[in-house]
Amino acid sequence: KKKKRSMSLFNPHLILHLLLLTVVTGEILRPRFYSETCPEAESIVRREMKKAMFKEARSVASVMRLQFHDCFVNGCDASVLLDDTPNMLGEKLSLSNINSLRSFEVVDYIKEALEKACPATVSCADIVIMASRDAVALTGGPDWEVKLGRKDSLTASQKDSDDIMPSPRANATFLIDLFKRFDLSVKDMVALSGSHSIGQGRCFSIMFRLYNQSGSGKPDPVLEPVYKKRLNKLCPLGGDENVTGDLDATPHVFDNQYFKDLVSGRGFLNSDQTLYTSRETREYVKRFSEDQGEFFRAFAEGMVKLGDLQSGRPGEIRSNCRVVNRRHNDVLLVS
Repeated sequence: KKKKRSMSLFNPHLILHLLLLTVVTGEILRPRFYSETCPEAESIVRREMKKAMFKEARSVASVMRLQFHDCFVNGCDASVLLDDTPNMLGEKLSLSNINSLRSFEVVDYIKEALEKACPATVSCADIVIMASRDAVALTGGPDWEVKLGRKDSLTASQKDSDDIMPSPRANATFLIDLFKRFDLSVKDMVALSGSHSIGQGRCFSIMFRLYNQSGSGKPDPVLEPVYKKRLNKLCPLGGDENVTGDLDATPHVFDNQYFKDLVSGRGFLNSDQTLYTSRETREYVKRFSEDQGEFFRAFAEGMVKLGDLQSGRPGEIRSNCRVVNRRHNDVLLVS
């Protein structure tokens, strides 16, 4: 049995890694980037996402999460998709991703379809951005124009992911500080947290809330009693912590129910519920819970900003989203 890895809220190397990111340098991103080289690119991605959703409803939410876990770690460069090699520990087994990120095969199917239509043209990084947008639109959420033209990373870093990605235990203050370093506002952070309008989370992420909040040996007092009882049944002490529960009451529909649940004390993750208990973020939660249109507009705007993050490092167009294609600086990066 694998040992559990401890998760901290803050890493002293975080600021260094964040300073490497910029929304200015790197590739020049623009809408309809593939209008001449692969005019059907966006329709192909949406078609494949529809297929994935019909096959397994949860998969589209899983694919949407890839944008967050990719873009926060050295920019939107598809590094999160790379498999480990003898010379590289990738991001899939980092603290926030291990036994959590899934549906990589959906990206593989999309890439295969695009390679048939337009070989060596559409990057895996752009696929993640398009597929994330489509995951939202196909489940009832907003649709927006995506900027494209990213290159794929030549490497990945488990350490960078460990240093940057937040824990489910994170509170609003930590999240505000983290997003601010990426030039994302408090409003952006709360709106983007609404990505949990669809999908599921593991019992592993909430056991401390149910049985030992803040080391008290007691449950989180904010949990609404009936909802807490339901979670206790789903996630008993000593049970399988890989069992999943819905992130909100309408897990297959992208709507503002997530924020209504937070107001009622039915947030699944601590990092979700803290958005309502914190003075700095509560007003946005209330506003989005009452006005779905405002939430949709703020979410779309936040996703575009998130998609602008780039590291400025060298890149390529990968033919396989899970492996690096070439030698770089005379080092073979794939076995």
